[in-house]
Amino acid sequence: RAAVRSLVGDLDSLFTVLGLREESFAVGTFSRVVAAELASYTPARNRRRTATNKASVIFVDRTLDLAGAVGHHGDNLAEKILSVLPKLPGHKTDVMVNMVELTALQTSDETCAVIAPGCLAQPNDPAAKALWESFMNLKQKEAVMEARRHLVEAASRENLPIKMSMGRVTPEQLSSYIQLFRNNLKALENHCGLLQLVLATVQTLKHPLTSKWDNFLAFERLLLQTIGNSEMPSVLNQLLPMIKSYNERTKDDYTCEDFLVLLIYIYSVFGEIKCGKELDAAEEEVKKALVKAICDEPEPPPLLQKIT
Repeated sequence: RAAVRSLVGDLDSLFTVLGLREESFAVGTFSRVVAAELASYTPARNRRRTATNKASVIFVDRTLDLAGAVGHHGDNLAEKILSVLPKLPGHKTDVMVNMVELTALQTSDETCAVIAPGCLAQPNDPAAKALWESFMNLKQKEAVMEARRHLVEAASRENLPIKMSMGRVTPEQLSSYIQLFRNNLKALENHCGLLQLVLATVQTLKHPLTSKWDNFLAFERLLLQTIGNSEMPSVLNQLLPMIKSYNERTKDDYTCEDFLVLLIYIYSVFGEIKCGKELDAAEEEVKKALVKAICDEPEPPPLLQKIT
């Protein structure tokens, strides 16, 4: 409450300088609290009696911004690529694409640094730019089919012996098409940008984090469908058995960091939460399970180290 009063005091000072007689509107729970506090704030009431400039002020609760940052939104290949592949050094919005597959170098080391990485930004390649727009605007299944189509067209223009197959597109199929370009330096040079995007697609579809992404998305959709009929304690109780310590987890289970992301999403989209003993008990159990899981981590990642 002290923080709200401090914020209201600052707002009143601003409106005083501007000479405003405001009419307040609120979107969101916290915004309603701030607007109500400002309406009843004595210095603000005195200011509104004498101020000459009318204004409508809309307070918008930004809690849902957190849901946007931690959520897994829709069936979008571009977002998966940006989330799953490692970041290109010095960049925030581009990723490293492993280019070893286009060379004669044989290595099982995924972190091999002998070959310079590829990336998503291909401003000088019209086909690559068109394909990237497909990744952003189409559903994943359609975007992957577009990747195959572009690859087949490029191979045909270079007279490479490609056999077009119909039906579902697999990472293995795309890799087999990419191999056709490997021993043709001219074809490689002509379609390097396109090949980098298709390689990014293959590496994303094969990445173990992709299945976990789909699990996140399924959970978030289920939560949004049931949010009107469920109370927060019941949601937390459903989450509790899924919190497992390091020795109990499989590759498909959520990590401690994953649960922090899920909890932020849940509390962001849930809106106004009714307090009470049931909620306190459910939150306490989740806290205990998370603390135990975090303490059992043999090598905590940087985020957990900061928290502890």
